[in-house]
Amino acid sequence: MRAQGALLGLLAAGIAIVLMVPASILVQHRLGQASVERYGSTITAQLAALAATPVVTHDRIDLNVITTHLADDAAIVNTAIYTVDNRLISTGGRVPAEATRDAPESTVFIVLADHMPAELVTIASRCIRIDFSAIADDVVAATLRAEGVPPEQAQQSAQAAKGDLSRARLLAVDPNLVVRREMFAQTPYALDGTGRAVVAAVDEIIAAIEAAAAPLVERHAGEVTALEQRIAAMGERGSGKKALEERHKRELRRHRTDELRSGLVTLGGAYRDALVAGHLPRPDSAATAISRIHASLEAFERNPNEQLLLQSLLLGLPSIVR
Repeated sequence: MRAQGALLGLLAAGIAIVLMVPASILVQHRLGQASVERYGSTITAQLAALAATPVVTHDRIDLNVITTHLADDAAIVNTAIYTVDNRLISTGGRVPAEATRDAPESTVFIVLADHMPAELVTIASRCIRIDFSAIADDVVAATLRAEGVPPEQAQQSAQAAKGDLSRARLLAVDPNLVVRREMFAQTPYALDGTGRAVVAAVDEIIAAIEAAAAPLVERHAGEVTALEQRIAAMGERGSGKKALEERHKRELRRHRTDELRSGLVTLGGAYRDALVAGHLPRPDSAATAISRIHASLEAFERNPNEQLLLQSLLLGLPSIVR
């Protein structure tokens, strides 16, 4: 704990404790510097004991209960549980604005987040943003192989996930991954300049993406059932129901966006391959198509209507002749 105590003195309005169990649990507590090591040792041991089993069994419901109940303590500001790859899997409590206003000038806030919840806006406004690069495909594939995924399937999932290990794990159990990639690759051949062809292609893409979310929806249903059983036994207060609903919505939205991003990258590859093979009547049309695809990829940052975005994109893309 001595090394931890040295680290804790650098972090936000009090302390931050990191556990590797194999997850790290971050606890922010407003304590004086002299109490950091003593409190850190006690709370670390308690949290490790409580969270070890649900972390190993991926029981997010239990983790939500732990973090939420711990945050009910008036002395504790916020609790959060991260996986070893820094993915937030559970959080409880809040980050009050006074934590930033009253912090001494020497305080350094370190915030790891893949989205910006309202509670972090105040802190984020005072932060320098550092974007981390995606994990290399070969590293993701090696991780999947170590987890028992067949080599070819691991490689395909890693390439489609574009550096997202969580998505790669989801794709590794998706039997239709190859089918969807082929669908995007064949889309330019179905375009004939008519709106009817575009509407049919977009409908096929949307239906395929919704079907691809089935494993995630099934997992969400299991988590909801487990939560309802726990609420029936223990009551709704502190159950984390709202947080669970928000996470489910966020994960589904991200899944759809990731699917579309991956598909549009495959679509761009189809035009590149067609250019090399001489299947485009005008070589410059490939550059125009790829430029439009890149613009659509950037548009996802603004959370657009997916169907309208795809229709607008495909209407402006050239067809490829075999």
